[in-house]
Amino acid sequence: MHAVPLHGLTADSLAREARARLPAGAGVARRVYRTAVLEGRYAPEELGISARAAAAWRDAFAFELPELARRIEEPGELGTTVKLVLRLHDGLEIEAVRIPMGRDRYTLCVSSQVGCKMGCTFCETARMGLIRSLTAAEIVSQLLVARHVAGFSIRNVVFMGMGEALDNADALVAAIRVLCDPGGLAIAQERLTVCTVGNVPGIERLAAERLKRINLSVSLNATDDETRSRIMPVNRKTPLAELQRALAAYRPRRNFALGINYCLMPGLNDTRDDARRIARFCAPLGRVMLNLIPYNPGSAPLTRAPTEDEITRFVDWLREDAVPVRRRVTKGQSVMAACGQLGNPELRALHRARRVSESPSAGD
Repeated sequence: MHAVPLHGLTADSLAREARARLPAGAGVARRVYRTAVLEGRYAPEELGISARAAAAWRDAFAFELPELARRIEEPGELGTTVKLVLRLHDGLEIEAVRIPMGRDRYTLCVSSQVGCKMGCTFCETARMGLIRSLTAAEIVSQLLVARHVAGFSIRNVVFMGMGEALDNADALVAAIRVLCDPGGLAIAQERLTVCTVGNVPGIERLAAERLKRINLSVSLNATDDETRSRIMPVNRKTPLAELQRALAAYRPRRNFALGINYCLMPGLNDTRDDARRIARFCAPLGRVMLNLIPYNPGSAPLTRAPTEDEITRFVDWLREDAVPVRRRVTKGQSVMAACGQLGNPELRALHRARRVSESPSAGD
């Protein structure tokens, strides 16, 4: 029987599992849990139980965090953006980013998958393809490493790192429940944001979970089906009208405000008509906030980064059309930690070589 990662469970779940799995020592489950997730230590032997019971704990439950393989920093006006490259138990690597928000507050951008299958042409992660999804424990462990290994104080968590979070909905929901568990990390739901390219089944699944305070943010990035399908293949399956219907139906609470992310790409989605179509898309969605993100060219750029004048002009057009908008300050661009830039070229090459060697024709 494999040891269960305890940081993939809530405190209540661990207590139930301990009663079912352990011959003795289950009574300290909540103390074991809090010591692990709040202090970063797995120490059942320190809690007044017998050596045999402590050994049984270690046989039944594990608390193993990813290795912090690399830490890459970029100073900025609001603080230092830090990309953490984390090595998982199987040697694969994921990336999490600490983003400064000003006034000594920080958000952690976490990954939900190794790679991504969504295929967005402006995104480095998409060039990896999907290697595998993360478990709930692996998602939660990114925050634990940030706190207990890197020493960061984190205020908010956003599921906007490597992967499409709603393509891994089971693990995502389990991780959210762990992060919000009052018996452990106790992060308020309103401090968490789920970002998606527009995964309609995933949006419907999130609504069914009745996580009323969770924030949702959708990457729009184009205002007509032809352009969006070209740069975001998910649009071929769920075109803009279907996405709009799903978002209009997603009303978890009365004061909910939907985040709309729009990556401004000169020559692709930055015209006056694009701004008007954004307004029409947002009109039936209730309260929205459009986050305008200047395009960050990666290793295979689609276009150049927009100029300050182009960004200001587009913001002015949106405000003329009564779209609430804020310009996202670019952070982490020099260390490939900005929006759309998370990806591991070495891992991508290794995965591609592995797939070739494992293909049926490789030995012909």
